[in-house]
Amino acid sequence: MEIAEILVLVITFILLLSIGVPISFSIGISSLLTMLMTIQVVPSLTTISQRMATGLDSFALLAIPFFILAGQLMNSGGIARRLIEFAKVLVGKLPGGLAFVNIMAAMLFGAISGSAVAAASAIGGFMAPVMKKEGYDETFSASVNITSATTGMIIPPSNILIVYSLASGGVSIAALFLAGYLPGILLGLSLMIVAGLYAKKKKYKVSYNISLGEGVKRFFDAVPSLLLIIIVIGGIVAGYFTATEASAIAVFYAFILSVFIYREIKLKDLPDILLSSATTTSVVMLLIGTSMAMSWVMAYENIPQNVANALIGLSDSKIIIFLIINLILLFIGTFMDMTPAVLIFTPIFLPVATQLEVDPIHFGIIMVMNLSIGLCTPPVGSVLFVGCSVAGLPITRVIRPLIPYFIAMTITLLLITYIPEISMIVPKLLGY
Repeated sequence: MEIAEILVLVITFILLLSIGVPISFSIGISSLLTMLMTIQVVPSLTTISQRMATGLDSFALLAIPFFILAGQLMNSGGIARRLIEFAKVLVGKLPGGLAFVNIMAAMLFGAISGSAVAAASAIGGFMAPVMKKEGYDETFSASVNITSATTGMIIPPSNILIVYSLASGGVSIAALFLAGYLPGILLGLSLMIVAGLYAKKKKYKVSYNISLGEGVKRFFDAVPSLLLIIIVIGGIVAGYFTATEASAIAVFYAFILSVFIYREIKLKDLPDILLSSATTTSVVMLLIGTSMAMSWVMAYENIPQNVANALIGLSDSKIIIFLIINLILLFIGTFMDMTPAVLIFTPIFLPVATQLEVDPIHFGIIMVMNLSIGLCTPPVGSVLFVGCSVAGLPITRVIRPLIPYFIAMTITLLLITYIPEISMIVPKLLGY
């Protein structure tokens, strides 16, 4: 009977997605239909509702709407432009420097906002016309912007790491944040290598020669924005506040910075920003609620245990098993958004990682890094769509130039998977 229920869950979910049903509704409906095979209608509806409510009843999840609001304030408050100017100081003198500026600025903005979509929109919106004016190929510019935006999912503060903490049963958010730094930087460097090789091939020249005085000025302009990283992460690590409290502090700081210091957001703009944040939050929370219900259904049907036993039975080699897990997650990332993917597949694959003596913190970084690649791939790649929209290009023109960056991201993923020290050295040094 378990096989039949698993088939109902998988087939109905895929069919609903294929006919255009929103993913949150697809998850909820397929979970309900699966339960109806063994439980009557009223108890099934009651259980699904209870599991959705219980899944959202978490103090840690309060951080998500706050970080979303902070990201919206930063996106509209001139922070992206100042980070771009600061990035020009650091890497603008290199050949093809605008590509490096895009990547560096995306890493900094992603680290502050925690949103890949916000980074692709904000940084790409500034960089696309500038790179076009300087003679850069449009598809190259779009590819750089799309892939570099994903670094914000790994470099903290990251909403998806908070979601993973919830799905994993309480892995330390602070430890996950610390574990994301080196992998995120490594990902950014790998993208820079690809961009640098392309720039050398196309003989892109140095675009900026900034004087020392101008460089110092741009640095001090960006310092208030960069301080947010220190305040949020430093406060969490030092134990002054939790990740949820840090998110509220991030909103307050971003508000002061954008409205009173940079003065690029007027008080009349706040209702639209709040409405946009509430809309985004509602979508994310509905995904989390339905995904938690599906996770419960899968646990009820013993799917995680069966998958874990099957994977362990395939091979005694940790290398082979994690290669299989990575391939599965890469495939999942091409058609499923990160939030439901983390909530649904963490309970399935984390027991496998635990049996192989892989730290849950390390596995969280592997999973997020893996699914970040899916943000850049069709058919559901949200960052791909935003990046193409900002660049004014059809997706078909960007896919081929993206391939070298996909290769670099995959190589980085393999390094992070098989060299756990990349993720674990910072948390261990700080006592996690």
